[in-house]
Amino acid sequence: MAPNWILISLFLCSFMAASSAGNFYQDFDLIWGDHRAKILRGGSLLTLSLDQASGSGFQSKRQYLFGRFDMQLKLVAGNSAGTVTAYYLSSEGPNRDEIDFEFLGNLSGDPYIVHTNVYTQGKADREQQFYLWFDPTKDFHTYSFLWNPQRIIFLVDNIPIRVFDNGESYGVPFPKRQPMKLYSSLWNADQWATKGGLVKTDWSKAPFTAFYRNFKANACVWSKGSSSCANNKSNAWQTQGLDANSRRRLRWVQKYFMIYNYCSDLKRFPGGRPRECRRSRF
Repeated sequence: MAPNWILISLFLCSFMAASSAGNFYQDFDLIWGDHRAKILRGGSLLTLSLDQASGSGFQSKRQYLFGRFDMQLKLVAGNSAGTVTAYYLSSEGPNRDEIDFEFLGNLSGDPYIVHTNVYTQGKADREQQFYLWFDPTKDFHTYSFLWNPQRIIFLVDNIPIRVFDNGESYGVPFPKRQPMKLYSSLWNADQWATKGGLVKTDWSKAPFTAFYRNFKANACVWSKGSSSCANNKSNAWQTQGLDANSRRRLRWVQKYFMIYNYCSDLKRFPGGRPRECRRSRF
């Protein structure tokens, strides 16, 4: 028998299977930044810019509850110190759930830091940070969330860099009841983003611009009604985990490119590591 929360969800609202290679006009709204956010080339390209007056951002028109979300990004080039390009799923309200990629700008020649986090019921403090094995400003690369009732997987060019498992069986909340929209923003965070805020934004380099293309969502769209996600091969993400090859790639990333893991920060948790850290192999 299906768990009660699934039966309740199917009764109260519908999930329509949505698999699309997106057009930005159809899939997103530009929500702040005025002319600094632009949709170009008939909807196939989106750009966000940041200057000293303002950043910019967009959000999906749809809400989702589970799915796989892929977006190709080309990050701010050159001296991007102090800037943050955020790409994330989030619900609404003070007790929100959220799944984050944040790309922390750098001085020219230094690597970008990829900051990841998972919020459940308004609580975060689950940061892991990585360097990338390529220059993310030279070309587009694909950044993905795979979110199903069992786990969340963060992927870069289809290589898993992080897994957050559903730990409700041992008392760790998991985001599975609140629908989320997909957001992205480019903003100034020079009080903390680069070397803990020691390096400030060089506004002579503005405007800073990030580029987006090829959004794809194979996901369950949250809307009122009575249908549910179609159970077919295109929705394999609904139960997907890591096979042996993916586990090897994950270990490779975490061995050579992880630079911070909250589970290893013993000073931060003097009373003992969080429960999920004691249970996870990664």
